[in-house]
Amino acid sequence: MATQTSLERVLAVLELFSEDRLEWTPEELMETLGYSRPTLYRYLKTLKEAGLLTSLPNAGFTLGPKVVEMDYLMRKSDALVLNGETSLKALSDRYPCSALLVRWYGDKILCVASTCSTPDPLSSYPRGRPMPLARGAISRAIMAFMPRRQLLPMIERNFEELQDIGLGDTIDAIRARIRQVKKAGYAVAYGEVTPGVVGVAAPVFDAAKIPIAAVCVTIAAETFADLDLKDVGAQVKAAASAISAQLFCERSESPGHSAGADPLGLEAGGPGSRP
Repeated sequence: MATQTSLERVLAVLELFSEDRLEWTPEELMETLGYSRPTLYRYLKTLKEAGLLTSLPNAGFTLGPKVVEMDYLMRKSDALVLNGETSLKALSDRYPCSALLVRWYGDKILCVASTCSTPDPLSSYPRGRPMPLARGAISRAIMAFMPRRQLLPMIERNFEELQDIGLGDTIDAIRARIRQVKKAGYAVAYGEVTPGVVGVAAPVFDAAKIPIAAVCVTIAAETFADLDLKDVGAQVKAAASAISAQLFCERSESPGHSAGADPLGLEAGGPGSRP
């Protein structure tokens, strides 16, 4: 195993915070990460001074105000979110649904924007809340358009869960089901993430035609029964295509950038690649 750099070790502290674990004491951090007390306290001091962590006397550490500031800046600068707002609004106006824009990064898919046209949505994935990686229409919409060198490892890592939801008992069978999604251009899932909810999703692409996100609508099953699946799928696919086109135009028109250019090599292998 490669030795972690100091930066990676600092970031590992932040990675521990999740919806299930919002607060950590220094003792818990030392036990989980295996850092010595002097090393951990040096990292905590750096993170606290940067505003990324905060604490109260005799209490644990939680995420700090800098995270809120950075989220505000991201909302004002994230091209995916800015270009997706109109499409999400159009979908939620057309159907009684929650319309979601979900970004794929690393081994996570994360809701970055959403709108809702129903008073009591059955599923709730607000901005910032991670979603299941191997379940639901969003996951398959992205997987269907991943390069083979990324798709196979993802299937292998999540094989049991993909098998449990009925996609197949072998890797080849699962790949065959995923190819069907690619042919249709959108994915459909019935109650896989939230019981009684149907999800329909289509991928959003970057300039290199790699999926970076997905547009999804979630609709109550009894409501969905009165809708035309092909119509919903076509509208979701059109919304995702519109966002992809806007991202491509902005990227190609940006001074000093050509379409698909990545001078630092940060996008090599796509957002789901592993070092």
